[in-house]
Amino acid sequence: MDKIKDLGTFEDFKNSFSYGSRSDMNFKFLKSLPDEEAGLFFQELLWKLGDASNDNSIEPLMNHIYEWQIKAYSGKSNWQYPESPFTPLQKSLVDTKIGLMTTSGHFIEGDDPEPFGVKDMGAKEAQNRISEFLKSEPILSTIPMDTPREKLRLRHGGYDNRAALEDYNTVLPLDRILELKQAGSIGQIAENTYSFVGACAQRRLVNQVAPRWADMLKGEGIEALILVPV
Repeated sequence: MDKIKDLGTFEDFKNSFSYGSRSDMNFKFLKSLPDEEAGLFFQELLWKLGDASNDNSIEPLMNHIYEWQIKAYSGKSNWQYPESPFTPLQKSLVDTKIGLMTTSGHFIEGDDPEPFGVKDMGAKEAQNRISEFLKSEPILSTIPMDTPREKLRLRHGGYDNRAALEDYNTVLPLDRILELKQAGSIGQIAENTYSFVGACAQRRLVNQVAPRWADMLKGEGIEALILVPV
């Protein structure tokens, strides 16, 4: 395979769209494609980019990306869940206490989880150490619903968090859930919401951490949980 400047082989370039080398996950699906198919994706992408510049329409370009995402992610996965863990609600939403949990990596100023014992870890260091996050047990941060929004902080090296920094509701929908309550669509909201870095040791999350968290949430009277992934 020919070299692509300082990026190594085409396979190296394709696989660079993943954790550890960039936080922009828009094209992460490329790593799931064989080299030949990834090459075809880029070839067609450039053709459609040229067409878009001529007819001033990006819809075919976006459809192309979307279709290849489906193709890449529809293959065999290491994470298969034959049985769903979710339980149907036994009563209406207006009579249910609703909780909120996200994998966004939010925490409150003054309550930094300090991953790996590092104080005030910056976004770049979090990105560079994403492989360590992926091997570590997640730390759950508690965020009361009445937290002043200017006190919210965000640290996650596994996704492009520009939109989340501009509007926390994209991944931590505090205001949206309050609007649903005000509209009468849901009933009681839990006093606390929760967030953790979803890039963590997945087996430890599923087998060890999640059951403890579930017991904690039940102890708070939470009957249904809104899970927001990033």
